[in-house]
Amino acid sequence: MPTTETKERLGTLASACTLLLLAVLAPVLVGCGATRPVIYQGAPQAQRDIDECMRLARQHGADGNKGGQVARETATGAAMGAAATGVYGAVRGYSDVGNRTAAGAAAGAAVGLVRGGVRASEPSEVFKGYVNRCLRDRGHDVIGWN
Repeated sequence: MPTTETKERLGTLASACTLLLLAVLAPVLVGCGATRPVIYQGAPQAQRDIDECMRLARQHGADGNKGGQVARETATGAAMGAAATGVYGAVRGYSDVGNRTAAGAAAGAAVGLVRGGVRASEPSEVFKGYVNRCLRDRGHDVIGWN
């Protein structure tokens, strides 16, 4: 028969796994709608020009290092989660501070992964600037991005 401590550890592990699963799925679901420039009085040719300018921006490296951004957000979240729960556990005098710190790190990493994934799904300012200039050179007036 499992002890109370074992049951608590399994519960913590299950919670961490659930958070990790949500962290992996959320960016996929959130990133479904691509952000694109909005052209003032855009015509069918404008959509073709948008596609071409976005392709050129990617081809010339204007989309940046998205993987590095996600990794930084994940690591930052893990560090913040571990620090917060570790300090809380120590102040409260819990005997399982290490387990709580590990669970906090897992939860923080999950939050960081989601945040990084969401941010990575948005085009960078360099990418937007490249596309805007390309479209302006083709005679289009970009009024924003949706």
